[in-house]
Amino acid sequence: MTDRALVVVRAGALTTVQDRGRPGHAHLGVPRSGALDPPAAALVNRLVGNSPDAAVLETTLDGCALRARSAVTVAVGGAPCPVRVGGRPAPWGAPVRVPSGEVLEVGAAVAGVRSYLAVAGGVAVEPVLGSRATDLLSGLGPPPLADGTVLPLGPPTAAPARLDGAPQPAPPAELVLRVMPGPREDWFTPQVLRDLVTRTYRVSPAGNRIGLRTEGLPLERARMGELPSEAMVLGAIQVPPDGLPLIFLADHPTTGGYPVPAVVHPADLPGAAQARPGTPLRFVLVRR
Repeated sequence: MTDRALVVVRAGALTTVQDRGRPGHAHLGVPRSGALDPPAAALVNRLVGNSPDAAVLETTLDGCALRARSAVTVAVGGAPCPVRVGGRPAPWGAPVRVPSGEVLEVGAAVAGVRSYLAVAGGVAVEPVLGSRATDLLSGLGPPPLADGTVLPLGPPTAAPARLDGAPQPAPPAELVLRVMPGPREDWFTPQVLRDLVTRTYRVSPAGNRIGLRTEGLPLERARMGELPSEAMVLGAIQVPPDGLPLIFLADHPTTGGYPVPAVVHPADLPGAAQARPGTPLRFVLVRR
């Protein structure tokens, strides 16, 4: 019987199993989770012949290395990075065959933050509430990868894509996020949305899968204190006491007590997942 599995040789700074997440459980206090850059995860799955909901690996900045226990087809996308198989250079953004016993190295991102590794058949860890995603806030799903972890793989379901490479958007040199007015605009001075869209912020290194933190001028509140906890959505811009916008990403809490003056358009959140610390950030107001 073929031993379809990958063994983690180098886990990297933060490598997690991700898929399309577990939406529909917010009323139970369970975040959506899932890949922070869904288009990148979907593309690498397509390259190896997986369904869009197959589980992939999401790396953070410095990649990872894995040994194949049997021959597998893989694809690496998202943040551009060097790829090596058995110590030899291999293509990024294209299907690659990894022989049994060889080590696949996903190198450090040369731009962006998060690279995605798909394997034909998908990562077949046990699902929780219908998803294999690692959720750093709730602790659901498998823990982040550690050296020596064995990742089971499912059987391939289709042939890999027949192409040499697939175009992928470059990580943003400047992050531009469209925003819509939020439910607590009235907790701020009347010009809050004007201030938000006329100032330039920068991406803070303090961000994570829960939220992107910003650096810049604080937003001025008209009302102090906290709200009773209320529902929070993906992309909500919450403003904590320091006045600096915090953008909720996939592992965000389902409730919160800080006011939300605006919400980021969902289509712009993959760019936020790839914005490196120090990247200039501008908000643009839209009315749907």
